[in-house]
Amino acid sequence: METDLTDYSGDVGSLIVTIENDENTSDREIIRIADTQTSDGKLFVVLESVSSGKAWVDITEKNDPDILLGTDKVFVHQSGIITESDFFGRSTGGWIVPVAIIIFLAALITGLLVHIIKESKRDLYQYKNVRNIGFVIFIIFFFVEQLLMLRNLNDGIIGSVNLLLESASSFSVIVLPVAFITFILVTISNIKLMRNEGPGWKNMLGCILGIMVCLGTIFPSVLGDFLQQTTLVDVHNQNGTDLYIEMYVENIVVAITAYLECVLMGTIILSTKAAKRIPAFDKDYILILGCQIKKDGTLTNLLKGRADRAIEFAKMQEEASGKDIVFIPSGGKGDDEIISEAEAIRNYLVETGIDESCILVENKSANTFENLRNSMELIRKDGKADDPKIAFSTTNYHVFRSGVFASQQGIRADGIGAKTKRYFWINAFIREFIAALVSEWKIHFAIIFSWIVLITMMIGIVYFSNNL
Repeated sequence: METDLTDYSGDVGSLIVTIENDENTSDREIIRIADTQTSDGKLFVVLESVSSGKAWVDITEKNDPDILLGTDKVFVHQSGIITESDFFGRSTGGWIVPVAIIIFLAALITGLLVHIIKESKRDLYQYKNVRNIGFVIFIIFFFVEQLLMLRNLNDGIIGSVNLLLESASSFSVIVLPVAFITFILVTISNIKLMRNEGPGWKNMLGCILGIMVCLGTIFPSVLGDFLQQTTLVDVHNQNGTDLYIEMYVENIVVAITAYLECVLMGTIILSTKAAKRIPAFDKDYILILGCQIKKDGTLTNLLKGRADRAIEFAKMQEEASGKDIVFIPSGGKGDDEIISEAEAIRNYLVETGIDESCILVENKSANTFENLRNSMELIRKDGKADDPKIAFSTTNYHVFRSGVFASQQGIRADGIGAKTKRYFWINAFIREFIAALVSEWKIHFAIIFSWIVLITMMIGIVYFSNNL
């Protein structure tokens, strides 16, 4: 223990060093004084550990004990190591800890980005790409926060832990206005959707998710303010456990909410990318995925958009590579339809000038999964290409999900999206978000559980640092 005596004008020989044990260890000796020395205007007290515990070392003047020249709290660990001031003392890693965290996060982000790019080129339509993009966004935020706090290089592990805990709260502060504005826009969009498509809980998914995101984002602040005003638990005592339980609950809620928000961002990014993507102009077949037709057997605007997009792509391919393409309208006959969706699409294609020899009709499927499976069987029977290059045309918000269905069946196919009204997009994003979570729920659960474990460790470190 080092005490500066530069401003002390008295007799150094009259100084005494006293030890006062913590009240919980007053029955035994914790430390003893091994030696005292003075040098260059400083008093050095050499301490020796006896048993584990906490004590205070005070330097006073023999003739006037009220004059306190130096005091320090010391901890004796089970190993016999003595730390000064707090539980970890100077053993916090110093500047190396925040620098190591930054290097680790940078390496993690780089590795994930390389993996995402590689996997997206191999197969864009995978829910794991959504998860990886969301996780990268999540990690980037912590990385930026660490970079901004590089000026506190010597805070060591304690400073880094406090910063990581504060980063999650900062994320909430940033996201809250965005979440609130998004909730309003989503609500307006869902009202339009219900007016046009009819009421139902599926058409209210945007509102439901918006409410959940806002509640999850503001919950920690509301809880903190409530506990500050009530005597239900004592969050004002830094040495009590109530404060740390509150910190623990707040950080877990914030971390889970922030992670799910990032996965939602990943869903939006990947779904938008899939919808705007133009496949390579080397395709042998293009599937037109069916949907509801009109009562007279003609195409609805939604289905007409899919057929027109397929025709447009065929023309783009012919101009770019000179290669012809075979159209496969796909869709069975519903109970309320006079002909199959595939037949309705075929009729429309013929009306627009497509030769019937360039059309294969798949009229058995009842959903998108079957559209792709049955169309692939038709392509195999056609046998015009050993390794057929396939595209599919659907509504833009439906491209990613259709691509996932194809990928799940081992079908290599690129999607192209037809434009539609914007109010469809919101619920489509949310459906994909929910599907991404359900599809990989074990992995998402493992990631969230890992964050809970990490938060538990960090809260424990802060607690030990301030209380033991």
